[in-house]
Amino acid sequence: MTVVFLPFLSASAFALSIPDKPEGYVNDYAGLLSDSAKTQLSQTLSQFEQETSNQVVVAVFQSLEGGSLEDFSIRLAEKWKVGQKNRDNGVILLIFKEDRAVRIEVGYGLEGALPDAVAGQIVYNEIVPQFREGDFDAGVTNCVNAIIRATKGEYQALPKQDPWQKYNPWIYFALVFYLILFIFRMIFAQALSSGRTYSGSSGGFWGGGSSGGGGFGGGGFSGGGGSFGGGGASGRW
Repeated sequence: MTVVFLPFLSASAFALSIPDKPEGYVNDYAGLLSDSAKTQLSQTLSQFEQETSNQVVVAVFQSLEGGSLEDFSIRLAEKWKVGQKNRDNGVILLIFKEDRAVRIEVGYGLEGALPDAVAGQIVYNEIVPQFREGDFDAGVTNCVNAIIRATKGEYQALPKQDPWQKYNPWIYFALVFYLILFIFRMIFAQALSSGRTYSGSSGGFWGGGSSGGGGFGGGGFSGGGGSFGGGGASGRW
């Protein structure tokens, strides 16, 4: 009977297990980072917590083993409880080596300083380019520093550029000119073919562009019961 019911078990029954809450800020279960980088990051994050009480923890895993990145991230956040209980001021940077996936999970209390849009900018501007070059130490270091700056209000997300802005304005005038010329030629040709001359005025023509809119050794840490609600951003390299 057990075999019969196995296909109906929920996917969570086979989900990647969550490690026990660690004592360090940098937890590399995949051997991705150098010892020197882990030491420097731990010191940076320890000092950051002492200054602000905000907690940032790094967790590197070998693989998701076919599971959902977002599901695993929130399960880990719930178990580790990064951040202070009544402030929910925790952030977790998760990296999965084989899946080439990364996520910044943000606690409730820091979603104002580190909204999804900013977290997405940090993922794609600070960590993904370095990871694609194989420089994992630099990628994680850049990402952690950017997260710290964001919580202090010092990280400015790059504004989304209107795709039309990259073109020379004279291109617009040329397009409009040739379009109007084409319209008049069509009208003139139609008038000749019907044996009539054309006089009068034609209707005006105008156009508009589109713009894109926004939506993606230094002591140990001890989680204080921070809560997470799925805020943050994910990416792949």
